Amino acid sequence: MLGTMPRTLPRTLPNGRELVSAQAAIESFELSRDGSLVVYARRTVVGGHYRSHLWTVGWSGGRARRLTDGLTRDGSPAISPDGRLVAFVRGPAGGTAGEAQIWLTPLTGGPPRQVTRMRHGAASPRWSPDGKLLAFTAQAGEHRFAVGTEVKGKALRARRITRTDFRDDESGHLARRAHLFVAAARAGARPHQLTSGDFDVTTTCWAPDGTWLAFAADMGPDRNISPRSQLFRVPAGGGEVRTLASLAGDADRPAISPDGRQIAFVGTDVPDPADHVLTGLWVAPVEGGAPRPLTAELDRSVGCDAWADMVQTDDAPGPLWIDNETVAVIIASEGRNVPHRVTTAGEIAPLVPAGRLVGAALATGAGRVVLAAGNDRRAAEIYAIEASEHESVGHLRALTRNGSGWQDRFPLPRWDELWIDGPGGRMQAWLASPADAGDEPLPTILHIHGGPTGGWAPGGAMDSTMLAGHGYRVLMPNIRGSNTFGSDWIRALDGRWGDVDAADALAAVDHVIARGLADPQRLGVMGLSYGGYLTQWLVGATDRFSGAVAENGVANQVSAWANSYFGVHYNRRAKLGDPLSHEGMVQLWSTSPLSNVASITTPLLMLQAEEDRVCPMSDNEQLFTALRVLGREVEFITYPEEHHEMKSTGRPDRRIDRMERILAWFDRWVRAIEG
Repeated sequence: MLGTMPRTLPRTLPNGRELVSAQAAIESFELSRDGSLVVYARRTVVGGHYRSHLWTVGWSGGRARRLTDGLTRDGSPAISPDGRLVAFVRGPAGGTAGEAQIWLTPLTGGPPRQVTRMRHGAASPRWSPDGKLLAFTAQAGEHRFAVGTEVKGKALRARRITRTDFRDDESGHLARRAHLFVAAARAGARPHQLTSGDFDVTTTCWAPDGTWLAFAADMGPDRNISPRSQLFRVPAGGGEVRTLASLAGDADRPAISPDGRQIAFVGTDVPDPADHVLTGLWVAPVEGGAPRPLTAELDRSVGCDAWADMVQTDDAPGPLWIDNETVAVIIASEGRNVPHRVTTAGEIAPLVPAGRLVGAALATGAGRVVLAAGNDRRAAEIYAIEASEHESVGHLRALTRNGSGWQDRFPLPRWDELWIDGPGGRMQAWLASPADAGDEPLPTILHIHGGPTGGWAPGGAMDSTMLAGHGYRVLMPNIRGSNTFGSDWIRALDGRWGDVDAADALAAVDHVIARGLADPQRLGVMGLSYGGYLTQWLVGATDRFSGAVAENGVANQVSAWANSYFGVHYNRRAKLGDPLSHEGMVQLWSTSPLSNVASITTPLLMLQAEEDRVCPMSDNEQLFTALRVLGREVEFITYPEEHHEMKSTGRPDRRIDRMERILAWFDRWVRAIEG
């Protein structure tokens, strides 16, 4: 028995408009150096548009206080070492990243002041240890591709492109590189550029003595063919850039110990790492020496690999020092993201029980740790992690309540953890059901996550909240290829898309049917990205589903190899093949949904972000065209200006349209069929 709750479904049901309009989201946060307070950015929807403002709350709790307001998107807060000021990134609501600049506001209240006026915007402020300087990143240099003179507001004559890393999903054409700057922490300060060259500076941090900064960058000749991020150091006053730490694979997200002697970071020490090579925690001496792995025996990744779209922040989940011998990280295991303590001696222990926790980011200060996380179906809040006197692990104490309070107006779905004897072994699945459902068979939607190395988590999903609120069960299996279950579970999918993953997905469906929870005559399937791919594949391999929704999928593996901005190295690492040989071409085509299009008879709704460069629109146009030629039931909905993850970050009215179309499609093709 899953439960004995009443079987009457609620009369008031959450739809896309209500959910998107009500949603609040904690986007980024920081703990003060003395551990006394948190500043966080909270996003809401006002009048159909996003607004993001800064709030603060004390470590001891109490009522949160708003620091900023206006028609703005404020985020990435950084608290000054003396606790008096907050540096943050401000952009106009509805604006672009190029319009965002660094601002300062007093923690006691008062009007903010603009620090930077960079031509192409600024991001990621970081205070120097003495509080006199701010480091930040900004696009700099000449246009990489311009033919002729670049004139603001006028289209280029042409673009000359000689490398494959000329685009990404969010930015489009990467006209300039992101470099590291420092400026005095005052309004109108003149910035000084520390790095230059044909590479992007990503994550950065200050050395404790304030004389230099660490940063991650890929300085290779063509990062989209053979990416390899490494760690570097540069003097705070400018000068020679030197290598700080290097692995055979990637090294990223540097964090320097309080005494300045060691650097912790995440990475892989395998050349050209395949999907099954897990990201680990490493430490190295700052003054030189071989990096040392701290989590090599864990068989779990360091990072937030369990997914919930109500539990996302803009902060990279990298390592943070608690003291000179202890690092805090998030480790993903069995569909959860759990904060852990890792010592430099290699001792690993959870900071809190795993429960149903989906951690998103950490912050540390004065030995204290705070966590942004979703807990048991809830959207993200910020929690203090407090030590327990008589137990080896601590407990969570909520500091905020305005990240998930909006959910109280809607019924929370039931969210059951299932373990299934699948074709590849024991497999986890999550089953969302109407809040008051019993054990009767209901129309059921198989929801496939992206990645494929993502992993479903216990709650915090907008689509499942909507569908369960309208009487559907939503089945979310962590099929082979999913992260959080060890490298062998991921390795099983290498080069076998449409094979072992499809078998696992259908086995999960069989399981809930056998338990009497799903109506076999009323089944649907949906997914985004890789989930969109497998949706398209399944409807060509079986007619068991009455309706399907594929979002930003992959229909033609041959064209996706080059059209996806990272397709070349991704296909190589996932062992999918390449079109550089006849054998590789056959391998790609044999796993393409387009190759089996004639077998698709399931009504298919295709959703596509027009500016998606991960799974480009051109790929899915091919499947739509083929289905129309065959006279099949298909609709192709495209969303202008939107990118790969528009379901979480797209313009509110487009997110609403997307959700309402999904519900209407399943109501028409799945619910309407009598069992």
